[in-house]
Parts: sequence; structure tokens; C-alpha cells
Amino acid sequence: MKIVVYGATGMVGSQVTQAALARGHEVTAVSRRGADVAGATALAADIIDTDAFVALAADADAVVVAIPPDRTGGPAEPMVDAHRRLIAARPDARLLVVGGAGSLAVGDGLLVDAPGFPDAYKPEAKAFTTILDDYRASSGLDWTLVSPSPVIAPGERTGYVLGTDSPVGDSVTTSDFADAIVDELETPAYKGRRFTVASKS
Repeated sequence: MKIVVYGATGMVGSQVTQAALARGHEVTAVSRRGADVAGATALAADIIDTDAFVALAADADAVVVAIPPDRTGGPAEPMVDAHRRLIAARPDARLLVVGGAGSLAVGDGLLVDAPGFPDAYKPEAKAFTTILDDYRASSGLDWTLVSPSPVIAPGERTGYVLGTDSPVGDSVTTSDFADAIVDELETPAYKGRRFTVASKS
């Protein structure tokens, strides 16, 4: 399978890239600077360049977007706008978007609105809530969005459990998260919807 990974040098994207390469997939590792990634074809590109995205998708089976909004205090709107342009362009490949946990349902509301949700992460969480709504409202697009557990951090593989719109655990390692993403690419079970992942232990 030909897989393009946007954000291939980030915390999640790097693990997805390595998991895909380990299974023998052909990976194009996209980052803003085009950093070398062993075993992959490195490419410099930005998610806001819709034309470049569409061109890469035309020669791929799937594109993984593992890029969070600006976490340096800048606005989240550019990321929302970038996804809206992608939706309108309808890339010719499967699109798997790594979203946030804030859009997961907890009780009668969303995690982002629950007491104790960190203020620093609210702009990102609200942006991905909007992005998920936009994908759900789209047509003619082969998409899936995956949300991690409330806590995601580097760690060993323990195996994972899946859910849809509510958390199925408190945390997930990036290794388990990446495995779930590549498993979904290889054997699609959540086309046109969101799923979530938690580590077993």
C-alpha cells in the first residue's frame, strides 16, 4: 500500500510511519522541512497547500494527517480552514485524520467542556470538534477520523481496544495508537466515521 503521512516527524506521525514501514508499506513522509526518515521518501509540504495534497493523494492509496493546530498560542482557524479546503477538493485517496480527544462524548456533553479540561488544549480540542463535524457533513469523500484517549504519550505496545464516540480508556501509547491506525488502513472498519483507541494496560 502507498501511504502518505503528513506530520511524519511528529509524536504520532513518526510512529505511524514506522509502523507502516515495518509492515512493508511504501511511505512518503511529509513534514514542513522534508526531514529524512529512514526507509521512507521524505518530502517538504504544508497541510495548507491543498494542491500539493491533492497531487500526493492522486498517487497514493491513503493519506494520514497527523498534524495538530498551532500550539504556540496562535489561532486554530488555519487548521480548520485547511481541512475545509481538503474536504472541498475531495482527494482521490483514503483520508485518515488524527483528531483530538476533546470531541469525545462524556455524559451529556463533550470532554472539552468537562470540568478540569486543560485550558491550554481547549482551542485545539474545539478546532478538531469543528473539523469532525465538517467531515461528517461531507459527501463524496473517503474519510476516517481517529481520536486518542484523553492521555496520549510515548510508550510500549500493550495491545489496544477500540470505541466510537466515547472514551474506552484513560490513556493510549503512541505505539498502540499507530498500530490501530495502520490496522484501520489495512482493514477498514470505520469508513465515514470516527473511532477512538485506548491501550489495554
